[in-house]
Amino acid sequence: MTEKLALITGASRGLGAALAEALAPTHHIIAVARTTGALEELDDRIKASGGSATLAPMDITVPEAMATLCRGIFDRWGKLDLWLHCAIHAAPLSPAHHVAAKDWKKSVDINASAPSVLIPYIAPLLGQSGRAVFFDDARAGEKFFGAYGATKSAQIALARSWQAETARTGPSVRLLTPPPMPTALRARFFPGENRDALTSPTEAAAELLPQILAD
Repeated sequence: MTEKLALITGASRGLGAALAEALAPTHHIIAVARTTGALEELDDRIKASGGSATLAPMDITVPEAMATLCRGIFDRWGKLDLWLHCAIHAAPLSPAHHVAAKDWKKSVDINASAPSVLIPYIAPLLGQSGRAVFFDDARAGEKFFGAYGATKSAQIALARSWQAETARTGPSVRLLTPPPMPTALRARFFPGENRDALTSPTEAAAELLPQILAD
């Protein structure tokens, strides 16, 4: 198979779905998310534009599921060209001394622990020539963003370490910052915001794509 392969974790909506559609003309999309219906809708849109996708309705916080996913990718294709990690959990805004234990645990599981499991599984598939992309959101230290900011910061710190470690050997690890978008995640943080001034996920994907694919 000569078609390039792109794995997108968190592909069912928002930036992940928009990037899947933007990449579909040049890549076969392996779309991972928990919401089967949203993945099927994404698949319909990709097929309507002439692309192709493999749907993987899985929970990235289950290591066994991620091991099965990566083994399946290896058995079928033998490699990956691109991994975009778009999965994120937005815990409710809360003072640090009121963060609920369940919200903290879910934030740690999705935002920090899952990438720590995925990187060792996916790195061999990317090899020396593939690339991985993470998306930064510098909320760490802002008031009321304790659970989200701390765990997102942990994810980015891990990605930066991987980036430094593979600078000479590959794979290429990139950290990009999307513009503010009218996503469900942002709506949880800023429910009364004027969304007309925000960049749509489709527009954000178009802006980010040259940075993602640049040599």
